[in-house]
Amino acid sequence: MAVSRPGSYCGEVSEHRRTGYGLYVYPNSFFQYEGEWKQGKKHGHGKLLFKDGSYYEGEFTDGEIMGNGFRYWASTGNTYSGQFLFGELHGHGVLQSADGWKYEGEFSCGMQEGHGLLTDKDGQTYQGCFHKNRKHGGGKMIFKNGDEFEGDWILGQRQGHGVLHCASGTVYEGQWRNDTFNGQGSIIHCSGVIYDGLWLNGYPVGQAKKIVILGPEVIETMPGSTHAFQVQLQNEEGEVSESESGRLLEISAGIREGQVPAGLVGHSGRQQIKSSFGSEWISYPSMTATSGRPKPQTALPVVGKTGLILPELPISQSAMEPESTPKPPDGAGDALINQDEKENERSHFPHFQRVEHGSAVFGNVVLEPLLMDPQPATQSDEPPEKEDQKPSVRALVEKMTDSQEMVGDCRSEGAAEEWTRFRASQDPSKVTPAPPGEYVIMVREVTSPPFLGQHLPPAFKLWRVMPNRGKSTGVRKETKQDTVN
Repeated sequence: MAVSRPGSYCGEVSEHRRTGYGLYVYPNSFFQYEGEWKQGKKHGHGKLLFKDGSYYEGEFTDGEIMGNGFRYWASTGNTYSGQFLFGELHGHGVLQSADGWKYEGEFSCGMQEGHGLLTDKDGQTYQGCFHKNRKHGGGKMIFKNGDEFEGDWILGQRQGHGVLHCASGTVYEGQWRNDTFNGQGSIIHCSGVIYDGLWLNGYPVGQAKKIVILGPEVIETMPGSTHAFQVQLQNEEGEVSESESGRLLEISAGIREGQVPAGLVGHSGRQQIKSSFGSEWISYPSMTATSGRPKPQTALPVVGKTGLILPELPISQSAMEPESTPKPPDGAGDALINQDEKENERSHFPHFQRVEHGSAVFGNVVLEPLLMDPQPATQSDEPPEKEDQKPSVRALVEKMTDSQEMVGDCRSEGAAEEWTRFRASQDPSKVTPAPPGEYVIMVREVTSPPFLGQHLPPAFKLWRVMPNRGKSTGVRKETKQDTVN
């Protein structure tokens, strides 16, 4: 049908009224309608065109856009297919933008209202309730990084109660305000750290700020004696962070560089320790921390105050690797291990403890006896002449050192057994107890990945091994008696 001049009609007429099919160009020439008419009004199926290229095609009732139809906006490229009421988007429909976002759901008076599914241009999806084009009410959103949130929304922000499942494995359940953690909530970090308490603007109110080793400033023991170290995580006010569990701590020792005995096996290449007592310390060759009572806290079943069930927290292998080893991205490689592996950890990694409600205990810590190397420093690359020849002290120590480095200074089971058998077979004169003097005990956090992006600073304690006066005095008395006789 040919386009007519403004204000003209070309089509069917009945009783001097537009009835049937026809084309009408409005006097302002901005609108043009082609379709069905009834008693002079647009009625039935038709297409209303705008001068800028926009248009509506669909159902009309008594001259109004009413029913199902399709709308195109030339200025934005957006389209809508669905129900209309008096020209407004009303009812169920699909609104899609030219740049990629799409909404399918309920509309009221031209706005997203009710239940719908929104997919943005980045592929993020939200399915739930809307009010005035905003997320409002209950809904679930999947973010482009893989995070998922399900809970309450108010005017486009997370507000109320909700659960966030991060792609890294971190889970938070609790209260939200202004689109972040606010109020009572529980988090299970992908590293195994648990915080169950109050949050303010995304940060835990009772967050630990430091590690504290309880007890006197200087601990005095006799050679070969054991000691239990009680450790607390404290906030800035010095209060125990009881809301926090799961941080992984490691205990180790250092010896003053000047008091290392000559000929000590494995002394070369020891790491320097920068402690609060100065930097003249190097790592002690060997130390044991057996579990006894209480047992190593390698797993912590916890139920949060919000009702969120918190899983057991194993010691991940990545936490026991040397710091020089490349680590996977945040959250990767920390999969939960089975029960047998957890039992093995309890036996093989006593240097590590999981914090429970802000506290941890390293029981029966002892500085192991030292082995002096009876062999010359020079080594030969020639293989041993006899197959049944026993390994040398240095060879076994090097094997033990390699084993310790692989698991964060904790012996593997086989190497430890071989080391024990070897020490039992050696001349006692070659095995000396930890020499009297001052040692530094270090407890550091090795949680991987770090909770909230950083580790707590390490804590230090002086451990003074006193000379065994009783034995020395006894020797002197016997010598004096022999002299008199």
